[in-house]
Amino acid sequence: MNIPPLPFEKPVVELEAKLDELRRQSGESKIDLSSEISKLERRLQESRREIYQHLTPWQRVQIARHTCRPFALDYVEACFSDFVELHGDRLFGDDESMPCGLATIGPYRVVLLANQKGRDLKENLRRNFGSAHPEGYRKALRLMRLAAKFGLPVVALIDIPGAYPGIGAEERHIAESIAVNLREMAVLPTPIVAVVIGEGGSGGALGIGVADRVLILENAYYSVISPEACSAILWRDRKHAAEAAEALRLTAADLKEFGLVDEIIPEPEGGAHRNPALTAEWVKTAILRALDDLIPIPIEKLLDARYEKYRAHGVFEQVSSTEVTTASEGG
Repeated sequence: MNIPPLPFEKPVVELEAKLDELRRQSGESKIDLSSEISKLERRLQESRREIYQHLTPWQRVQIARHTCRPFALDYVEACFSDFVELHGDRLFGDDESMPCGLATIGPYRVVLLANQKGRDLKENLRRNFGSAHPEGYRKALRLMRLAAKFGLPVVALIDIPGAYPGIGAEERHIAESIAVNLREMAVLPTPIVAVVIGEGGSGGALGIGVADRVLILENAYYSVISPEACSAILWRDRKHAAEAAEALRLTAADLKEFGLVDEIIPEPEGGAHRNPALTAEWVKTAILRALDDLIPIPIEKLLDARYEKYRAHGVFEQVSSTEVTTASEGG
């Protein structure tokens, strides 16, 4: 597959092109250029290591959005079997940006929720560019209630830039549909595992992300707002997206440090799109490990632990106005 490079990968691409040209010349001219080829290979390896071991938050966001990155249904095909998609919210319609259904992973039959983007314009229009409508969240809730009824765990694959902000979505109460999901997932009497595989944008992601275990791929991100939107608000210009990404602390490592995710799933060097099969294997292993841990726990203890998990997020201290004034004056 021809993978288009990201802007920061250009030095690697240039070295790869030089290496290919040197190998071609060696083959055509029958001249031994093995020494030069070895030097260039070492230089290429060092360049890759330098770039990918020191990625900035904005560069990780770019990797998370890469058009060749595996999408949710790619993981469904690679990690799950016997997937049966169930359609419709029984209130308005079906949302193809939120494919949901029944599937098997390892020994477990699960209810699967997912966010799906498109590879081309036609599919993106069909999938609404991965941004879910209210009926998508209501469909997900319908299936989660089905999971609770039959004692099936829930697995959610999150990859969404944000819930759809259009007039139709507002008319059909997008905020209410997400809020209801948050409330219901908090007390859903069955294990829930969420995996952020790409973008985790705002309430759009959280609408299927309240889980007992939250996993995230190494180059995915999870944030209350996109870097571009944050930049537009703070600087009134989207060109400061890189600075906004830094300030938002949205990378997997930051989220793990804050306790907002439970496990980081590694990716191949350069991102999941460089080796989708290996990434899928690691994702499957992580999901099975989480299910192995959660399924034996009695429901009462599971719900108590879920409550404590989210109750601990966003801990704050209350101070008096006098203390604030003293601190601002340097006292």
